[in-house]
Amino acid sequence: MSHTKFLTGRAWNSRIRSQNVTGKEKWIGYLLGPCGALLINSILGGTFLNQYWTDVLKIGGLWGGAFLVVFPLVSKILDAITNFIMGWIINRTKNKQGKARPYILLSAILVPLTGILMYVVPDMAPEWQAVWVLISYNLFFSFAYTIYNMSHSMMVPLSTRNSAQRGLLAVFNQVASVMVTGIIAALIFPMAILPIIGSDKTAWMSVMSIIAIVMLPLMLLEYYYTKERVTAELDKAKTEKVPYLMQIKAVLTDKYMILLLVYCLIYTAGSTLKNSALVYYCNYVLGTYNDGITQMLISVIGGVPMGIGIFGRLPRNSARKMSPLRALSCMPSAVPSAGWCREIWSWSSSASSSRTSADFPAPTSSCPCSPTRSITSSGRRASAATALPCPSIPRSASF
Repeated sequence: MSHTKFLTGRAWNSRIRSQNVTGKEKWIGYLLGPCGALLINSILGGTFLNQYWTDVLKIGGLWGGAFLVVFPLVSKILDAITNFIMGWIINRTKNKQGKARPYILLSAILVPLTGILMYVVPDMAPEWQAVWVLISYNLFFSFAYTIYNMSHSMMVPLSTRNSAQRGLLAVFNQVASVMVTGIIAALIFPMAILPIIGSDKTAWMSVMSIIAIVMLPLMLLEYYYTKERVTAELDKAKTEKVPYLMQIKAVLTDKYMILLLVYCLIYTAGSTLKNSALVYYCNYVLGTYNDGITQMLISVIGGVPMGIGIFGRLPRNSARKMSPLRALSCMPSAVPSAGWCREIWSWSSSASSSRTSADFPAPTSSCPCSPTRSITSSGRRASAATALPCPSIPRSASF
């Protein structure tokens, strides 16, 4: 596929010029920037969306209460399909700005806009409000956030072939997720914002719209302060093309990947049930409706065992050598599985950094995560890159 002519002007170029990962790239592109979309997803698309539907819009009784159970499940099936489609699109994209970065720029507009639409529900009959909810929910999760999440997830493996630098970027990404889901969404928002907005529809729409608009510049920072070095190498090198369906089959027939997928499915299901029930448990079972304290305390108390327990599972040498930044990425319970996977990945990357190109097999695809080789005019292998596959991090599911 030839390069598209979109985003070719200098104004769209990355502000990162170095061939090695820089401080600005780590702190702005992979820590501060991702907080924008993550915060929109955690607050506008998280547990609080359920509370808005039931306590503000009062549509929880539709279909005998089945509407808010059935439609999110059906939407998740659609979301899974659009994830595959978006992966195929990114795989076939050839643009001056890279494979994934153009879609981060696109999602910087779509994610805030569709996030606002989920809350700006007109005053009309409950049945028509349900139609609005159904359409806006799928526009956000199955379209806009899918575009962001798939392209964002590709940025670490596309950033560099240096395993140590890639592992560090993964840690910064994880810290951003912990900051948003484990601190802002789980602690600060229910403690400081919920008691103020209560069940006032206008207040909910105003607060959520402000959050979405303020987060847009952060998403632009992620676009401008990231760089796809691996994509640039693939454009110059001759690589063997493998059909997308064959790549999917290879993933789904690997027993270790199946094990990881099953674990992530169980964890996501449990996490979703916990997050969805927490606000109602605090409000109606404990009788502390939006008091600003109870929900925060339960989140903290529930996170302490996971925060402590995860260090008990760390290899002894790695536990002693973990930096404060890595420790922070493991602490809160908001994303324990993601933190654990990233830590495992960082250790394996460090262990493999001393390997030579001879330790890795010849490439079988043009996937940026797999080893690739450059071809000389005589057809011989000139060099090999020691890139390892990067585990994808599951998006937190909420409905």
